[in-house]
Amino acid sequence: MAKFDLILTNGTVHLPAGPVQASIGVRNGKIVEIGAPNRPTGDAGETIDCTGLDILPGVIDTQVHFREPGLVHKEDLESGSRAAVLGGVTAVFEMPNTKPNTDSAEAIEDKLTRAHHRMWCDHAFYVGATNHNAASLAELERMPGTAGVKIFMGASTGDLLVAEDSSLAEVLASGHRRVAIHAEDEARMNARAGERVTGDASSHPVWRDDESALLATRRILSLARAARRRIHVLHVTTPAELELLGQNKDIASCEVTPQHLTLAGEEAYPRLGTWAQMNPPIRSGVHRDGLWHWLNQGVPDILGSDHAPHTREEKAKTYPDSPSGMPGVQTMLPLMLDHVAHGRTTLQRVIDLTSAGPQRVFNIIGKGRIAAGYDADFSIVDLKARWVITDEWLASRCGWSPFTGMELTGRPIGTIVRGRRVMWDGALAEAAIGEPIRFEAVEFG
Repeated sequence: MAKFDLILTNGTVHLPAGPVQASIGVRNGKIVEIGAPNRPTGDAGETIDCTGLDILPGVIDTQVHFREPGLVHKEDLESGSRAAVLGGVTAVFEMPNTKPNTDSAEAIEDKLTRAHHRMWCDHAFYVGATNHNAASLAELERMPGTAGVKIFMGASTGDLLVAEDSSLAEVLASGHRRVAIHAEDEARMNARAGERVTGDASSHPVWRDDESALLATRRILSLARAARRRIHVLHVTTPAELELLGQNKDIASCEVTPQHLTLAGEEAYPRLGTWAQMNPPIRSGVHRDGLWHWLNQGVPDILGSDHAPHTREEKAKTYPDSPSGMPGVQTMLPLMLDHVAHGRTTLQRVIDLTSAGPQRVFNIIGKGRIAAGYDADFSIVDLKARWVITDEWLASRCGWSPFTGMELTGRPIGTIVRGRRVMWDGALAEAAIGEPIRFEAVEFG
């Protein structure tokens, strides 16, 4: 009998201590040995030669909207997770603004049932906070397969909204796990609705301005400190917020997205129009450069895609009737590899933002690093490959990306989930194998 189910040989393996030439032995979905780079192939049921490739810890995307149930004309759990693994992502946290909302035990169970071996990657689901379910959140956040609680302070896609301080305080008082926050101030945005210019998507960041984001972030930090509750501020778009969050790391973690690190409003809105519209908005090049400054200062903990697809017909509507959001789970890792190739950050920083960071912030069991005893989740990449994003490569049901036509350096070659190859060189495995992610707060209490 073979000693291992799978061996990866001759690759550059990115361990917690840094990159080494090594092989990885896998048995029963776990990493059991890290050894010499050219281990004999007879030791394994399957051997993959990774010569010239880099083996990263499996990428975890902690913010995706896969739209199921109720909005499956845009995306569903199968198509969204297929896009994920084609982009090198091994696990996702899926958001609750579906129809109906994911705001009850029944809704969570329904999503877990729908996901079972339909999703290509491992997964967890957020429960959405409302003005009516605060009393049940402490129990809901402890359900297996639940990523935690998500609060929308400002209206976005869907009708989940908790805008008032009293309601926010009630939500934060119910439970113990870290709460994910969409931080835009609803009252300020309502007051500024007149700043929207019909037919001009570049007015989107004028309406949902810096102060709308900064005011909400200040408010939720104050409320979280009063409640002694840890929070995670999603898709931060302003350097001022990152500076503030860096001063509150004892209670707050935060996320940035590849879109806000890549696009600048001065170029994006004239070229893409409503296709560049998302919440919080794509802002100026000065904002983008400020995000990079704080990313390389170490402030953001996580990189999330905020994959939020809409159909071409929906996005083609005249602003402001057009919906906010863009796909991103498949392009997240490729974009960041290209940024590494151009010297904007390091591969080690990308690994921290996409694997170790999510594990650390959310107490994920068995994922986030390449180490004996951990799940055998790997994102295998060719750092030197030069290629162009095409619509044909995209798997999201929406069928488009703001990055179509962009030439990149660095490409995902393989996606391995718990020791099983689910994608290699653009080809999928025969069947999806996704399972719920496990969390320490749920498993051990």
